[in-house]
This record gives sequence, C-alpha cells and structure tokens, in this order.
Amino acid sequence: MCMPVLSHEQLRRLGVAVFKGAGASEAEAERVVELLVESNLVGHDSHGVIHIPNYVELILSGKVRLGVEPEIVRESATTALVDGGWGLGHVVATKTMNLAIEKARSADVGVVSTFNCHHIGRMADYVLMAVEQDMIGHCCVIRSPSVAPFGGMERIFNPSPIGWAIPSGEEKPFVLDISTSVCAGGKIAVARARGMKLPPGCIIDKEGKPSVDPEDFYRGGAGLPMGDRVGYKGYGLMMVVDVLAGLLSGRGPCYLGGENGQGVFQMAIKVDAFKPIEEFKTEMDKLIRVIKGSKKAPGFSEILIPGELERRTKREKQLKGIYLSPRTWDELVQTGRKVNVNIHQYA
Repeated sequence: MCMPVLSHEQLRRLGVAVFKGAGASEAEAERVVELLVESNLVGHDSHGVIHIPNYVELILSGKVRLGVEPEIVRESATTALVDGGWGLGHVVATKTMNLAIEKARSADVGVVSTFNCHHIGRMADYVLMAVEQDMIGHCCVIRSPSVAPFGGMERIFNPSPIGWAIPSGEEKPFVLDISTSVCAGGKIAVARARGMKLPPGCIIDKEGKPSVDPEDFYRGGAGLPMGDRVGYKGYGLMMVVDVLAGLLSGRGPCYLGGENGQGVFQMAIKVDAFKPIEEFKTEMDKLIRVIKGSKKAPGFSEILIPGELERRTKREKQLKGIYLSPRTWDELVQTGRKVNVNIHQYA
C-alpha cells in the first residue's frame, strides 16, 4: 500500500506507536516524534520521519540506549560538559539545552557541550527553546564526515549545521538554521528516495567531478561547502563548528567517523544582561520592519526574514498534509512490522 500524504496528527500517532513498540517510553517517543514531524511540517523532510527506520534500527541493535539520563562530567556556573549516554538525540539535546537556559537564567550565559549523543535533528528546535525564555539561542553539531574542504575531494567535515534564534516583540523571532555545506546530507537522502536529481554544485563524485546524481554521493563522493567560488567561507565555518562541537566536547573532529556519534554545542544568552528585554524586542521589531520594507531587487516581490518561510510552510502543511515518498512509506511499514506495529491503522 502506498500512502503518500498524511496529516501531522496521523504521523505523530504513527511515530509514537513505532517508538513505543521499540521499547521507548511515552515521553521519549513523544519528544522525538514531535520534533521529527515538526521538521516535515516546516518543509525540511530531510530531518523528519524519514529517520524513523534508522533510529529504530539503532534502538533494536542496542546502539541507542533508552531511558538514560545525560551525565554532567565537568561544570562551572556558566558551562557544562555532558555525556549524553548514547540516548535518543532529540531527548538528550532537549535536556542539555534546558541546562544551558538554566545556567543563563542565573549567570546570564549558559554554554553546554555534549558527547556520546545520537542525531539530534534540526538546530531550530533547540535555539527556539531559548527564545521562549527571552534569550538568544545557538546550537551547532558535527557527526559523520561527508563534505570535502574547499579545494579538496576527501570527506573531512560534516554539513556542520548552525542555528541561531533571537527574540522579537510583535514580529516573529529571527530563526536561522542552515548547514554550512551547499546541501544537507538528509536532503541528498530525500532526493535519492524520490528519484530526483540534485541542483548543480551540491556534490562531487568519487573522482572529484561535479555531479547531480545523489547516488554518486553514496558511491564515495562528497558534499561541498557553501559558497561555490567563495566556498572557503562555508569551509571556514565548518572548521569552527568542528572545533566547538567536536574538540571542545571531547567527541573529537568529524574526520574520526560517525561511530563517535554527534558532538553538540549549545548556548543561551540572557538578553536582560545587556539591556531591558522589552527595549531589545522593540529594536528587533524595527530592524525586521526596516529590512522587509527595504527596496526589492528585480524579480523579488518581498524580502523574507530567516524562519519566515518555514512558518508559512507549516501553516500550509497543517491544512494540506505531509507528503511521503513511496519509498519512505514502505520503509516505515517495514519498520512497523519489526516492532509489531501495523502503521496502516494510523493512516
């Protein structure tokens, strides 16, 4: 059976049932699925339910541990180094971001670096947690090497995503969530699942030649840093992320491989430490309105603020549903069978 379009409520019920079938607690299942479905809703299928089969396989193989509590191994008033205990990444990263927020609440800034952590999904989910507390949030991670440095062809870096969120007043918050590569690895996976080609400039094949075939990435090719002719800019940011999320956490640099899991770097900054929050929000609103009201270049009808497109996409998908490729749906069906869950009943 092919079921390409589901509501977000259907996907949530389906996902929770599968994770609980694999042994996850209600709370663990709900948090992971909440963030996976949110990714689909905002238009980033690369970080959505496409990951459920892999996560469940990791649980069943014992590589993901359920019910673990992250352990603080080194701490100061403003910082913490955390052992994630190989728990579900979304659950671990939620707890560590809350720890950063807690420290910022008492000491104006909180910085937490985490190792022994599985895939945590989108950066936006965690930086927005800080915005809800009238703070500025930052998050970046590394994992498996899949991107070549500028001028190279060997996999050294991760797509090295970075996220920032900044509170505003009447306007919606600024939310930047980008990979420092041209194309996130999950988007390559989505293109592959849908039988689509990639835009030019995303990847090279194993010979270092440009390619638009996602299969070439899986045959030994590599992603490219963002920037094209100025790709050294994306490459430079990747190296910064490698240091913050890899070296500082003790996880180690990306080139050591994916078996070390993700290294995670999270930060919360209390705005009130610098100026009254309402004054800051008023200034942010003005900045956003000046940008959006500025002159448009030919061919553009409006100027979007980071995070605005995702909010629009979410409203649309809440009404129209979420498309899943036949391949993704089939993989979800097979995963459900492994944990004795018939997901057709949720569709």
